[in-house]
Amino acid sequence: MRGLVRWSSKWWPGTIPLAVLWALAAWTSTAPLEAELAGRSTAALKDILLDKSQIAVSGRDVTLTADAFSEDGRRSAVAAIEVVPGVRLVNDETRLVPEATPFVWSAERDVVRVTLTGSTPLPASKGKLLEAARADLGGVEVVDQTNLSRGAPPRFDDAALLLLDQVAKLKDGKITISDTKVSLSGMARDLGGREAIAASLKNLPEGFSVASNEIKAPPYIFQANKDPVAQTLTLTGYVPDNNVRAAIVAAAGRKFFNEKVVNNLKESLGAPPGFAGAVAPALGALSRLSTGTLVVSDREVKLSGDALYEAAPGQLRGSLLKDFPQGWQVKADISVKPAAAPVDATVCQQLFSEVLGKGTIRFESGRSNLDPDSAGLLDHLIEIALRCPATNIEVAGHTDADGDNATNQALSEKRAQAVVDYLVKAGLPAGRFTAIGYGSAQPVAANGTDEGKARNRRIEFVVKEQP
Repeated sequence: MRGLVRWSSKWWPGTIPLAVLWALAAWTSTAPLEAELAGRSTAALKDILLDKSQIAVSGRDVTLTADAFSEDGRRSAVAAIEVVPGVRLVNDETRLVPEATPFVWSAERDVVRVTLTGSTPLPASKGKLLEAARADLGGVEVVDQTNLSRGAPPRFDDAALLLLDQVAKLKDGKITISDTKVSLSGMARDLGGREAIAASLKNLPEGFSVASNEIKAPPYIFQANKDPVAQTLTLTGYVPDNNVRAAIVAAAGRKFFNEKVVNNLKESLGAPPGFAGAVAPALGALSRLSTGTLVVSDREVKLSGDALYEAAPGQLRGSLLKDFPQGWQVKADISVKPAAAPVDATVCQQLFSEVLGKGTIRFESGRSNLDPDSAGLLDHLIEIALRCPATNIEVAGHTDADGDNATNQALSEKRAQAVVDYLVKAGLPAGRFTAIGYGSAQPVAANGTDEGKARNRRIEFVVKEQP
């Protein structure tokens, strides 16, 4: 019996190598099987939309971890693995992607980058929007901070892609989709950008609408600078279209008798309402200055410079306030040009003749009402009259030969008197001026052509020394 016990105690150590061999055999046969099942299970999921999917295999049991975008997606994923040959059990650890309520997506642009935040519905959507943002924004840094969420409205991708196009038109700002409502804020990059964005929003997919559009535009600036030394009127900035540009240039040509008009205007959308109606009287006011600058910025007009006589600044401010469209603001910083030295009658006559040789005092057709386009010319005549206080001045009216003599005579007298009234209103003594009408009796050109008739319709200043 003692020998038997001794023999048994020596037997069991021999089983250790056998156990090691058995474990090694089990491992070497299980590892390839698990790898094969993992590969088959992964392949079974290739047509099922999941996020963050992971497959772990233990023996013939498969554990599936993933974020699914619907209940059907979860069930389909588990079912697909269950039918994989060799799989005994599927441990379902899938979960639904969180639902966003409301479903919000935003693109925000600052000086250096565009940041995408909020939710996107699918990995493909997330990638598509990121790629589109980088393409549309031409090298601007794009940071994607969006999360995957359920709850996107139908055609979300189409709406977001269209809005990314609008982000490219912003200097800075933010565009947001909240369910099917779109909100926009910020500053457009270029003039016309605000209008271009508004036009594009009309193409939002069906079901989407604009809740608020607070996109602002850069100032819409028009400038005119009168330089008496270079004898130029330089127009810069923007006009709505070619028709408005042509009208403004033509108006400047009528109002500025002594300056060459330099047209550097560009066309752009974004002009404030009443733009053309505001620029015309503003140019008229500038024409009455010796030197000056006009700046129209959105619906604000700034006029600065030197008037030609003391009464002019007050007249200009009053006419500007009266003539501008409703809602416009006018700021006039007008001083008075220092008075020039007095001259004798001969020089005075020469100065009048030079000025009237460059421009014609105009009237309404067939009437004695002064054309507002002649205000600049009249103010220059007033400046000359102030330089020759020791003279009397005959203001002579002439007409062409159309119509009967009596009518022409009366019209020429009334027009001469209208000019005298303008001079007196400026502060000149009424006793220095005499209004005389000559009708068509003293033509300076043939009345057989329109050009000749235009030359005959004129006002002349005849200087006489005071007795």
